[in-house]
Amino acid sequence: MDSLTLFGLLAVTLMLVFYALEDRSPWYIAAFAAACVLASVYGFLQGAWPFGVVEAIWAAVALYRWRQRVASEVDNRLP
Repeated sequence: MDSLTLFGLLAVTLMLVFYALEDRSPWYIAAFAAACVLASVYGFLQGAWPFGVVEAIWAAVALYRWRQRVASEVDNRLP
C-alpha cells in the first residue's frame, strides 16, 4: 500500500470516527470538517476530482453545522 492510499484511508477513517462522535461536542463536528478537507485533498491528489469536490462540499456543510451548534450552545448559556 503506497503513502497516498494510506493518507486516504486515514482521512476516511477519521471522518467515520468524528461523525460517530458529533453528538458529544461541537468540536467533533469541526474535526469531521477537517477530516473532510483531508479526504478532499486525497481525492484531488489521487485524480478522482468528483470525490474531491464532494468532500469539499461536505467540509463546508460541516463547518456550517459547527457554527450553528456553537451559536446555539452560546445562546443556551446566556441568562
